[in-house]
Amino acid sequence: MSNGFVKLALVETRLFLRDKLALIGVFGFPVGLVIGFSQIPGFGKPQASLGGEPGTEYVAALGVAICLAAIALQGLPAVIAQYRERGILRRLGVTPVRPLTLLTAKLSVWVAVAVVSTAIVVVVSRLAFHVPLPTEPGWFMVSLAFAIASLIALGMLVTAVSPTVRGAGGLGMVLWFANMFLAGVWVPASQMSPGLRKIGNLTPLGSALHALRDSWQGIDPRLEYLGIMAAWAMIAGGLAARFFRWDKV
Repeated sequence: MSNGFVKLALVETRLFLRDKLALIGVFGFPVGLVIGFSQIPGFGKPQASLGGEPGTEYVAALGVAICLAAIALQGLPAVIAQYRERGILRRLGVTPVRPLTLLTAKLSVWVAVAVVSTAIVVVVSRLAFHVPLPTEPGWFMVSLAFAIASLIALGMLVTAVSPTVRGAGGLGMVLWFANMFLAGVWVPASQMSPGLRKIGNLTPLGSALHALRDSWQGIDPRLEYLGIMAAWAMIAGGLAARFFRWDKV
């Protein structure tokens, strides 16, 4: 690991920690969602509308999914597009620290943020509302890794095809809402039509939510969900690498 990478990663970490809105969105909102829904009387009991799953467990998994989607489809594209629009990536091209080093450091910080936010949701759900810890921790970590890879790859594709901050923010928001709806965040998937459920399962967030919830409950995630996330990671990541521009021109 190069010294330049470590220094850039530390700088990017400090910049993230100074952004109060990002801290609230990434760490505060998912926890607030869990706390808010958990105050509903009887919500911790099995819910017929959720296929018999306790509401607190369902919302805990949603908190993780919302966090991952927000990081990958809103936070990351906007920040990298801003660096490109301001010419930071272009200016780094004539220094010993290459633009790719900065990009790698930025991605590493956001991956770490996603892992920490997930851990916070899991711990708060356990301590405050007695939501069981993931019964299959190994599969849960595998599912989380696939989820982060697929969603960040999609976010990087948004950055690659959007030359401006406004464009990256707009396209990222569209994909965020589409993934949230089709994954069953706004309306439980059990209440959707069979066609919408099939489409939702093919989205990176939909397959991630299925895999995370299954492993949380002690069920081995279906390989098709892991395969869907792997496909998104490879295809979106490959396209992002192909079309990514270091300058806005």
